Amino acid sequence: MFEKYTLTKADHIYSSSIWHILKQAIKKRKLEGSKQWQDGYPNENIIKNDIENGYGYVCLNEKKEIVAYIALIFDIEPAYENIEGKWLSSPETPYAVIHRLAVSQENPVKGLATWIMQEIEKFCKEKDIYSIKVDTNYDNIGMLRVFEKLDYTYCGEVYFRGGARKAFEKILA
Repeated sequence: MFEKYTLTKADHIYSSSIWHILKQAIKKRKLEGSKQWQDGYPNENIIKNDIENGYGYVCLNEKKEIVAYIALIFDIEPAYENIEGKWLSSPETPYAVIHRLAVSQENPVKGLATWIMQEIEKFCKEKDIYSIKVDTNYDNIGMLRVFEKLDYTYCGEVYFRGGARKAFEKILA
């Protein structure tokens, strides 16, 4: 089903489309009663920084329209250094971080977030990175389902902007 989709590095020409999708996700989280992403994060500056640092990726459909966004970071995530719990990998193990996965709500595609996460796993292996760390709000049922489906392990809690987030890790084979 996803053979016509591609995941590619974001460029500044995509900024307004990315921001449009993130605003949809912010609104969706609010309608679900969540406080996640209701504090001015993410924002357009975050997108700009993601793109400038090479973190931003867009998912394009067969018409080359942006249908999702994700940040894939191969740097240390400072908030992950102070986990209340324990990561699966040792502190020296290189890892990738996933942030800001958002799927367009205009024509949502069932399973797209899962497919994107699987593609990210391939990108990581190509870079010889075999650990992926990610977090989400305790009430983000959609992401929690994706993590469960893809065999991510709950490792504890990390804190962003004063709020606790559930932290997960997956060791890639």
